[in-house]
Amino acid sequence: MAKPKHGGNLKEVAKVTGRPAEDILDFSANINPLGPPDWLRPLVSATLSSIVHYPDPDCSNVVKAAAQRYGATDDEILVGNGTTEILHLLPRVLPASRVVIPVPAYVDYAAAAELGGLATEKTPIREEDGFALDLHDLDARLSGDELVFLGQPNNPTGLLLDADGLRGLAAKRPATTFVVDEAFGEFVDDMDSLTRRRPPNIIVLLSLTKIYAIPGLRLGCVVADKDMIRRLRAVQPPWSVNTIAQVVGARALQDAGYLERTRVFVAQRRRELSCDLQSIRGLTVYPGRANFLFVRIDRKDTDASILARRLLDNGIAIRVCDNYDGIDARFFRVAVRTEEENARLCQSLRHVLHAPRKITQKRKTPAIMFQGVSSNAGKSVMTAALCRILLQDGWRVAPFKAQNMSLNSFVTRDGGEMGRAQVVQAQACRIDPDVRMNPILLKPSSDTGSQVILCGTPVGNMNVDNYIAYKRRAFKEAKASFDSLAEEYDAIVLEGAGSPAEVNLKQHDIVNMNMARYANAPVLLVGDIDRGGVFASFVGTMEVLAEWERALVAGFVINRFRGKEELLGNALDYTLRHTGRPVFGVVPHFHDLGLPEEDSVSFKGGAFDDSAPPGESVEIAVVDLPHISNFTDFDSLRMEPDVHLRIARTARDLNQPDVVILPGSKNVIGDLDHLRKKGIDRRLLELAASGAAELIGVCGGFQMMGTRIEDPHHIESTAGTIEGLGLLPVSTHLAREKTLTRVNATHLASGLGVTGYEIHHGLTDREGAVPVIQRDDGETIGVASQDGRLWGTYVHGVFDADEFRRWFIDRLRTRRGLPPLGKICVTYDLEPAFERLAEAVRERLDMDTIYRLMGLA
Repeated sequence: MAKPKHGGNLKEVAKVTGRPAEDILDFSANINPLGPPDWLRPLVSATLSSIVHYPDPDCSNVVKAAAQRYGATDDEILVGNGTTEILHLLPRVLPASRVVIPVPAYVDYAAAAELGGLATEKTPIREEDGFALDLHDLDARLSGDELVFLGQPNNPTGLLLDADGLRGLAAKRPATTFVVDEAFGEFVDDMDSLTRRRPPNIIVLLSLTKIYAIPGLRLGCVVADKDMIRRLRAVQPPWSVNTIAQVVGARALQDAGYLERTRVFVAQRRRELSCDLQSIRGLTVYPGRANFLFVRIDRKDTDASILARRLLDNGIAIRVCDNYDGIDARFFRVAVRTEEENARLCQSLRHVLHAPRKITQKRKTPAIMFQGVSSNAGKSVMTAALCRILLQDGWRVAPFKAQNMSLNSFVTRDGGEMGRAQVVQAQACRIDPDVRMNPILLKPSSDTGSQVILCGTPVGNMNVDNYIAYKRRAFKEAKASFDSLAEEYDAIVLEGAGSPAEVNLKQHDIVNMNMARYANAPVLLVGDIDRGGVFASFVGTMEVLAEWERALVAGFVINRFRGKEELLGNALDYTLRHTGRPVFGVVPHFHDLGLPEEDSVSFKGGAFDDSAPPGESVEIAVVDLPHISNFTDFDSLRMEPDVHLRIARTARDLNQPDVVILPGSKNVIGDLDHLRKKGIDRRLLELAASGAAELIGVCGGFQMMGTRIEDPHHIESTAGTIEGLGLLPVSTHLAREKTLTRVNATHLASGLGVTGYEIHHGLTDREGAVPVIQRDDGETIGVASQDGRLWGTYVHGVFDADEFRRWFIDRLRTRRGLPPLGKICVTYDLEPAFERLAEAVRERLDMDTIYRLMGLA
């Protein structure tokens, strides 16, 4: 098998190996492992309109930025089409008769000298000296008419030369020109650059393509004396640097933060990689300072070429260094990449060299993640669907969402609080809900603040700034929850939050791409085509993602489609061309899915505004609140054939309902104030006084129906104390501690059982009200007026029990003059809905590819 001539050419490697380039992990190219800066893609997109004009021949903006960066004047800078262009111009303008190159060194130094017609003398940097450049030995070979090429750090060894020693040598040899190539210098923390305190006979080459991971743009510059710059510019072809490269270069040279992150990252990964390589018997690693490591293999049965061929069989490319002068086939070079990629390299080296395997952490559980291009795109439903599909196919699967913001919560068997969406997903997996599935729950209590629930337990109310500061600890807990959950299951289906394209939140993201990276989960982006703009959302989202985030995205899922799928053909092709990612499936719009909604977006958007069912029915109005919580308490009522469930947003919406329900609230005082401002409170009092409707309060709504609500600790509001509606003789005090418990209870009037859970800070004094719901332990958790038409309870899910719900509806029918049905009409069971959902989604998604992505096929 032939071997590639140069490192960093994946097409050449792919041609040699017969593997697709995207399947090769390239350790031969020394490009920044962080990938291009986040600003690159949008900047390039914004610059495309300028390519109809000629570029600035003087690269003025880049020159100014480079001069400021490297402590030079504008006329001491020349920008070129990569440092390779400048390298090949130098022999044409320098008054030298020969070139001296200490080797090993970058092979193009000699190539440039040869093309320039100059004789070349190669002086060895000795292996026995650890490949450290001996400046005294170099001095002895100089006569004053030569051009000397030096790497700082050296390529391929990564070692630094003595910068002050070279300054002294240059001062001693004024007739010799020293060309110092600092192509990899930006990767070295605290490197003494020769651009500073530069003697007049030192020329410094600087590459922007490696440090900014943009080798395809070709951009470099040179720092030299004014006369040298003038001579180089005279022989440089016009318009050498294109418009896009100039715009990117000017921006890159001002990005100090990216440089600092790169140096910290590379230094840490280099130390780890060096340590791992040195632990493999038969390898000697040189202490380089660049973003690559120089390695010698000391095995009689193997040289670097043989090793490279074996590694290519495992999909890994390294740089064999036998075409460098001064070294032989024992040497190779590897780039410093990410922690996971470096580990894969070392694992493959151990395998092909038959070295003892290093004890590593257990392989991460197969995982995949649904993220949305917007909120309410349907990622929760997709997660539930895939959970059920995996379960049907015999896998033990669990859902996971690191952080959920919702007022719709649930209490687990052990008293922990978590988001309802993950409860539904757990039901799809046929497992008990577990707070590890949703370790962080945010329950908004105002426009800028939320109660924070960590691993099922409230830790306090926080505003935005406080929570951002708290996120480091929260993410640590989220990762621990994921790891713990992953140990118990065959696969994990993760869900993101909002959109990964929210650039104002990405810096401290703990639920989207950072969680996907930690879980090693490929990402499918879900878009809601029903709201429009789905293809623009796919393309736009990819445009604002960083390169490492884009690498995590496997493809897209179109959700809520109505119509002929064949009409999407051109759009699907367009998306693939612009993003390089396929659409994994087109999922239809489900008109009546029969599953609880993810959050109150659908509730407030009118999803509950059902038209009256055919035939005779009773009308139940649920009052919309700004901070409504646990709105799914009424899902079971929606399913009944003789119930017309409506949402009341104004007093006019409360015309003549049979029942008005005040739902739960995360800000009872604020929402009660809202009812008064809207005049809804007066209509409720009218209905109560006339006996025209039954009024029911659940949790926060129950507290509103009382005489007074006190919040001395400002748990939900800063108002302190507020008078209630006075419909029930109860008063509530909001305590610091939160009640979180599952409930088995009895509705006393009917004698029927009810089940659910309690989530509240309120301690309610009954003050003589009539008990209506009693827990099995004897505690009263619901009270009523004397006639029973006004009642409230702390039980979320009070209507989920089929027998009680039918009794309740039949009583309303009787009151309206309709005959009771006397039998259960609907079983509130989600199983049929899960099965229908899984069948429909399985049919529409490319499940074979999804299983391969997860490593399950």
